Parts: sequence; C-alpha cells; structure tokens
Amino acid sequence: MKIYAHRGSAGTHPENTIAAFNEAARLDIYGVELDVHLTKDDELVVIHDESIDRTSNGVGYVKDLTLKQLRTFDFGSWFGEEHAGESIPTLEEVLNIFQNTTHHINIELKSDIFPYEGMGEMVLHLIEKMGLSERVVISSFDHEAIRNFKKTAPHIDVALLTTDVLVDAYDYARFIPADALHISIPAAMRKMTQEAMLKGAIIRVFTVNEVKHALALQTIGVHAIFTDFPEEMKKALSFS
Repeated sequence: MKIYAHRGSAGTHPENTIAAFNEAARLDIYGVELDVHLTKDDELVVIHDESIDRTSNGVGYVKDLTLKQLRTFDFGSWFGEEHAGESIPTLEEVLNIFQNTTHHINIELKSDIFPYEGMGEMVLHLIEKMGLSERVVISSFDHEAIRNFKKTAPHIDVALLTTDVLVDAYDYARFIPADALHISIPAAMRKMTQEAMLKGAIIRVFTVNEVKHALALQTIGVHAIFTDFPEEMKKALSFS
C-alpha cells in the first residue's frame, strides 16, 4: 500500500507550505498531495481552503486577492512560531521541489465551490511545460472539471474525489472517465470499495492518520492512503 503525504507533511509542518513540501520531498514515500486555487490575477496557488482565514493571519477569499496581496500574509505562525514567515506558494514553486524526485504528485483542483474558469487548462500547461505529465494525477470533488480535464488531456491520469457511498463506483468512474477513485475512510469500509476493486478500480483513501485505520485498509487491499503523518505511517506499516 502506497503512502502519499497529504498537503505535504501536514501533521508536522504548516499544510501546503514550502516547509511541508520540503519535508515530504526528503521522505522515502510514494507520493505527495496538494490543493490548487486561482487568485484574482490568475495565479495558481497551493492552499486547501477557499479563504485564507484558517491558515494565515489574513482574511478573505483567494479568488478576491492578488498573489502580491497574498504574499503579505503569514501562512506559518498558526501552526507554530518556528514557522513564522511562511508564505503561500505557487503551484510552480511546489512542483519545482519535486522536479528531481520520484514522488507521484496528486494535484487537487479546488473548483467544487468556486468554478475558477480556465484553471484546469492552466494546470495542464504548467505540468506539460515542466515535463511532469507521467508523474501526476489530477483529482477533484468537481467531477465536471475532471471530465473536462480528461477530455483535453487523455494521456494524464485523473481521479474522482468523493465522500459518498456510491451504488456502483467502478462504473461511475468509467462513465466520467476517471483512472482512480479517491474516497474517505468510511466509504472505503463499505461494500462499494470491494466491488470496485474486484472490477479493477484503483482506490486511494483519505485522510488516514491512525495506524489502526491504515492497517485495516492494507488488509482490504486499497492501493494507497493519504496521510498527514507520512514518516510515522511509513514506519508503522513497515513493521506491520
């Protein structure tokens, strides 16, 4: 079972920051996950929430602020004073960290609340410019965005994000079409997951921070987990 560092090493460093991604890059794990929004001036930035309120000393929506404005805020102090001064990274800055590693990179398009017109195309252009097409998977709760991305770039893997228990997850993924399903822990424990895997679905599960859950998912046979504590989880699973 493969391990992805969720939002970088988000349990030990402020999520979706350069510090978190540098930590993930040094670890001997399979992959890393990150989230992308679009600024007022059409810059791709890495942050989970639509607003900056939770993870910075500022307020407001990413879509209403320019990159220059976003750079004035501190995205590290909320996690600990030792991380004071962390700024919001651009997608290109984060991808540069993994340019010379072997990490598989999960880029989540955060367009399920605000549509962010053109964001998928911008992400695609950057991926191809950096030569990372074979090392990424594009995921989203916005299944329409995933369908559009796959239509534009059939050579790049895409994944559906869902917390729902689906009647036939495998057939739904094929309908989009998607290459994988990224599902929550409760959904992973349901019948739909076993049925989907029997049909050949690739299943990755979020967000797995307890060893007992990871061991249960390993027994089920899921392909990968996303965790805020990648180093700790790597050690725990190595001794299981």
